[in-house]
Amino acid sequence: MRLLLASVGQKPPTWAEAAYDDFAKRFPPELRLELKAVKAEPRTTGKTAPQLMAAEAQRLEAAIPKGARRVVLDERGSRLTTVQLAERLRFWLGDGRDVALLVGGPDGLDPALKATADETLRLSDLTLPHAFVRVLLAEALYRAWSVTTNHPYHRE
Repeated sequence: MRLLLASVGQKPPTWAEAAYDDFAKRFPPELRLELKAVKAEPRTTGKTAPQLMAAEAQRLEAAIPKGARRVVLDERGSRLTTVQLAERLRFWLGDGRDVALLVGGPDGLDPALKATADETLRLSDLTLPHAFVRVLLAEALYRAWSVTTNHPYHRE
């Protein structure tokens, strides 16, 4: 199974890319974490926010494999603890489908794309820069995996 982090924005700062890569390489071969970064729509074209989000949604749709479980990250999503995320991960593993975790651009995700979500999760109550989101999500997923396998990374 693959965990696909489908995110708007292609070039994070070097530190964020290094941190994300560090967590992504820790996953076992049977549970890969892959980044599918898509280009943000330029904010200098005079397009409205809905037009920008719609263009980015098309790019995200193209990056998501058919049949993948869609998990939208949104500030209004369900709040999970690490153990609860581990339970979700166990469920996803049992389901067998790839999981696409969707992160929007500066204006968020297109409402039509959000409507296709199998579930909606919240990473934090705070508004976070996209570079942080990639790193925090990679770490949270790795920590959840460690709980599912009794790996000593997570301690309670």
